Amino acid sequence: MLAVLIGLSVAALLSIGLAGPATADQTTQPATIDPTTTPLTGTLSDGSGAVQGTFAVQRFITAPDGTAQAVGSFTGTITDGSGAVTQGTQDLAIPVDLAQSSGSCQILDLVLGPLNLDLLGLQVHLDTVHLNLTAQAGAGNLVGNLLCAIAGLLDGPLPLSTVLSQIVALLNQLLGALA
Repeated sequence: MLAVLIGLSVAALLSIGLAGPATADQTTQPATIDPTTTPLTGTLSDGSGAVQGTFAVQRFITAPDGTAQAVGSFTGTITDGSGAVTQGTQDLAIPVDLAQSSGSCQILDLVLGPLNLDLLGLQVHLDTVHLNLTAQAGAGNLVGNLLCAIAGLLDGPLPLSTVLSQIVALLNQLLGALA
């Protein structure tokens, strides 16, 4: 179960773009890439304007509605429908869509030792067989998503709030390691 949570944590970091591209500094010093900052672009909710800037993740939280959110600062520009431009910094909490996170999960790891059979004079020898099935979750991977969803069912039921709290704690640990 812990491996699945770690996989989800890494996938969540990637799904909000923490591993996104960074622009290089135009000075002669080598550019440093901040893995906790990601470009952020989009349109206003009414579709009349544009948003462009960066989002610096400071921590992850479990919101009162039971969703995981990335808390941080947006720095950039907002252009409204009339063309007016507003620049600045704003603290935000952005939902983390864990369902869209991709990753993999171990389904089966079966090792059969060597087998020697004598079937009335027919000699059968089978060397060691190692069968490893891994499901790949993500958009468009119907079977992988299904198998990853049911892979942990026998681990025992955990309340959703407990699982979400564990994921948020792991995300904060990963963020701390990156900073």
